[in-house]
Amino acid sequence: MSETAAPIGLSWAPKLPSLATTSGSGKSVPAPKPSTTLGSLWKPASELVDGLFVPPNDPRKANKLARKNVKDTAGKGWFDMPAPTITPELKKDLEILQLRHVMDPKRHFKRAGKSKALPKYFQIGTIVESPSEFYSGRLTKKERKTTLADELLSDESLKRYRKRKVREIQESRTPGGNQKWKNKGKQTLKRAKDRRK
Repeated sequence: MSETAAPIGLSWAPKLPSLATTSGSGKSVPAPKPSTTLGSLWKPASELVDGLFVPPNDPRKANKLARKNVKDTAGKGWFDMPAPTITPELKKDLEILQLRHVMDPKRHFKRAGKSKALPKYFQIGTIVESPSEFYSGRLTKKERKTTLADELLSDESLKRYRKRKVREIQESRTPGGNQKWKNKGKQTLKRAKDRRK
């Protein structure tokens, strides 16, 4: 055997273009020769070279690259809780949680703080009711929705509260002259009914 075996099963070969390519007519056309100039062979140290990653030689760049690769967590005090990726649905749910003191007039919540920014580290769970609350405090399958926003929009008591609040706000903001016209319209309608009798 004249071939030498690769030590410990490691082998690597560079990716080279094929020497001859065939055109549609069936004739063999020689492939263009690779140029041997420095510009075509040399690449920056941070890029891939022949499919392999070459780390940068500069220690500052190496430290920056290492900091990028570290997982973003809340720390050991929070059991390395990872920062989740925020989707539009998650963003809506977090905004609703920040405004939960507005939704129900009978409940009072402590505000999260003066900061209006969304939290970076959080986890979402599912509430599991105890068997004793099977009929009283449990959501049925129809009432369960995929997001918190969908659940709130489908709740009947919240719908009534929202409609009442919107009506109150509209009545308080309508100009006074508008009410006079409405009253006159009702009076003329009553007069027309009296005339018919």
